[in-house]
Amino acid sequence: MTFRMPPEWAPHERTWMAWPGPNPTFTNERELADARAAWAAVARAVRRFEPVTMVVGTGQSESARALLGPDVELVERELDDAWMRDIGPTFVSDGDRLAAVDWTFNGWGAQEWARWEHDAKIARHVADLAGVPVHPSPLVNEGGGIHVDGEGTVLLTDTVQLGPERNPGLTREQVEAEIHARLGTTKAIWLPRGLTADYPGHGFGTLGHVDIVAAFAAPGVVLVHSQRDPAHPDFEVSKQVVAALRGQTDARGRTLRIVEVPAPTVLKDDEGWVDYSYINHYLCNGGVVLCAFGDPHDEIAAGIFRGLFPDRTVTLVDARTIFAGGGGIHCVTQQQPKV
Repeated sequence: MTFRMPPEWAPHERTWMAWPGPNPTFTNERELADARAAWAAVARAVRRFEPVTMVVGTGQSESARALLGPDVELVERELDDAWMRDIGPTFVSDGDRLAAVDWTFNGWGAQEWARWEHDAKIARHVADLAGVPVHPSPLVNEGGGIHVDGEGTVLLTDTVQLGPERNPGLTREQVEAEIHARLGTTKAIWLPRGLTADYPGHGFGTLGHVDIVAAFAAPGVVLVHSQRDPAHPDFEVSKQVVAALRGQTDARGRTLRIVEVPAPTVLKDDEGWVDYSYINHYLCNGGVVLCAFGDPHDEIAAGIFRGLFPDRTVTLVDARTIFAGGGGIHCVTQQQPKV
């Protein structure tokens, strides 16, 4: 049997997360305390639906336990940052067995603020803790840079897998071959880029992760970030992404149905343009944990997700602090599928 990455809506064994510690992303005690409160809110929301294991920096379990409560499992390992979607493994299954893809991690393209000495080893640590074999990959990639439908299709972005910061010299065909070999996919749909604030000059970014701009909600159905205010540079980005998806077919030959999710109304924070996005949600057993921004569009987005996932409970969690660090709820979670 071929190993493949199950879609996020398939049943989970548990969710893995990583606990924020002192690092360049959280530069002072206030920022770190706010981050820990935000990560804990996500963990507790997910824990309502499935087990959560939090990887915690050495010696930090006591402070984590105080915020997480008794029913989140803690394990200590050396950490640099706290984005488990990217530093953790991508779990794959052949239907009977689980394995863990260990992508090569280089700090989101060796960005000047990033450290990854310890984070580059976390995927193997998590695989060991989960008791599953490792499938190492030479491709520089992160979990936030891919999104699959579970039926052969994967979403990618030109500026991530093909960017010179990660995989200089690799062709599109070479990248696709490695992605397909690891994920069990057969068709890649490439988007031109990610959101504006995800690039240098706008704080902490990933150089264009797909999971903040587009995500499968079901086979043949793609959620897309829709910035509708022409004042925001993502107004044009949204149009580019929709144009790249329109008329595309998936690995099974279905024409994609595009569901545009309106961006929050807020355009800027203290640092400049925001990339606040409801696309960066997390599906867990019976639940949708959805980014909230204290915004009038929070309930509009929740209504869209309730319509798409009528059998799941939609839980809104304020994600502004997480976005200030460079990601969202999807970025701090990583599912371990149930076999």
